[in-house]
Amino acid sequence: MKKYVLDLTVVSVEHINDKYVLIKLTSEAPLPDMKPGQFVEVRVDGSPSTFLRRPISINMVDRDTNLLWLLVATVGDGTRRLAALKGGDKLNCMLPLGNGFTLPENKNKRILLVGGGVGVAPLLYMGRVMADMGCEPTFLLGARSAGDLLMLDEFKKYGRVCVTTEDGTAGEKGFVTNHSILSSETFDRISTCGPKPMMMAVAKYAARTGTDCEVSLENKMACGVGACLCCVEGTDEGNLCVCKEGPVFNTKKLLWQI
Repeated sequence: MKKYVLDLTVVSVEHINDKYVLIKLTSEAPLPDMKPGQFVEVRVDGSPSTFLRRPISINMVDRDTNLLWLLVATVGDGTRRLAALKGGDKLNCMLPLGNGFTLPENKNKRILLVGGGVGVAPLLYMGRVMADMGCEPTFLLGARSAGDLLMLDEFKKYGRVCVTTEDGTAGEKGFVTNHSILSSETFDRISTCGPKPMMMAVAKYAARTGTDCEVSLENKMACGVGACLCCVEGTDEGNLCVCKEGPVFNTKKLLWQI
């Protein structure tokens, strides 16, 4: 896909909680085509300690309003600068980058989308694209506590939502791999994004049940185009750049000990 470097206009910055913000961006021209699972490299201006672009998953592309949503976890000076943006500000973005999730071949496929933390971000757009195809996904979303669950009302627009929390304050208590749906139902494919231990646990479940599984890796990505070699991951084809060959990989390709 063709890549673009665009100065997008900030429409709004919504502070979801004390850690996460939802940034909505637009352009005078129609936004480029983007696939679920791809990401954006954003330039952080005004930060004395942020020299490289920051990779942010594409949370949503709303063609009706020509909006791009970015869900950002504020963990350092760079992301705090992004959280401080105001309506009308410009944000320089390189997009779309990487390869996305595999879409279902037909509407009868049963797809499970598993997310944890900010890793839920790309699953929302995946869910919307699937819903537009007439295929209803099942979301399995995990967090430490009820207050850490993100955008549940948005996910419910596109499919069934199952929840786990480690402390039991919402949904079923435990990790996502403890949810009862995994023992009571079967799926044609699982797509997951989140902390690596969570994704490895999901991949282990998929291997045990013979379920096709894709993971969206969150390796550190500095350039976004496969030039700096910061984000390589071991695969059955050797070391591959996550930003260029991924971030989505079928778990059968990865050299994970699961």
